[in-house]
Amino acid sequence: MSAIYQLEPATEGKVLLTTTHGEIEVELWPKEAPKACRNFVQLCMEGYYDGCIFHRIIKEFMIQTGDPTGTGKGGESTYGEYFKDELHSRIKFNHRGQVAMANAGTKDTNGSQFFITLERCDWIDKKHTIFGRVVGHTIYNAIQIGELETDGDRPVEPFPKILKSEVLHNPFDDIVPRATKALEGDVDDAAEKKSRKKKETKKLNLLSFGEEAGEEDAELATLAKPKVKSMFDAEGGDSNGRIAKPGSAEEAAAREAD
Repeated sequence: MSAIYQLEPATEGKVLLTTTHGEIEVELWPKEAPKACRNFVQLCMEGYYDGCIFHRIIKEFMIQTGDPTGTGKGGESTYGEYFKDELHSRIKFNHRGQVAMANAGTKDTNGSQFFITLERCDWIDKKHTIFGRVVGHTIYNAIQIGELETDGDRPVEPFPKILKSEVLHNPFDDIVPRATKALEGDVDDAAEKKSRKKKETKKLNLLSFGEEAGEEDAELATLAKPKVKSMFDAEGGDSNGRIAKPGSAEEAAAREAD
């Protein structure tokens, strides 16, 4: 068995699955299966697998999980669509504990579901992407799940399930939970809007100066547009405030009165 492990590439990255039947520790092959490993790490970080049951158990072969619906027909990859298989000549189903992508029955149909092998199963080589392996004594917890009572290949209740998934060592520096990205984006947008609003307010203040500006504008308007008085509005007008027109009968009558 040790000779078989020596033929495999070195692993990098580690995820801990806490199940109803104990912990399952998984080491990853991010260089050999980057798409599958990125998908697995991303979904684990986001808690996507938390609560997923092992919906399919085939004794002495494998246990399968990763479908939030629990039906074996659901689940979605972190890419929002199927992604292609990643097959490596030095990683095979030649020992138990291999962690591989389940597919929809044809190649390049990988989503979120994965399975853990319980024995050697060479007949599925080059049909599924192996992206990790169970290490240490935690393999016995996987084997324990594989020995549960089933109805066909579905376990009977209470269903075994993943309680929590934890990324112990993330081999990808750029992966963060998408919820965190969205939150950071919202914060950035809010800060930008606040900054823009502050600039607009400041600009508005420079232009208007508030109520004081309104009063000054009114005063300037009054000075700029003085009331224009005609010659008929001068002092000395009659009782109606009207000046007698020069050379008119009204002017002659006024002179005689004087």
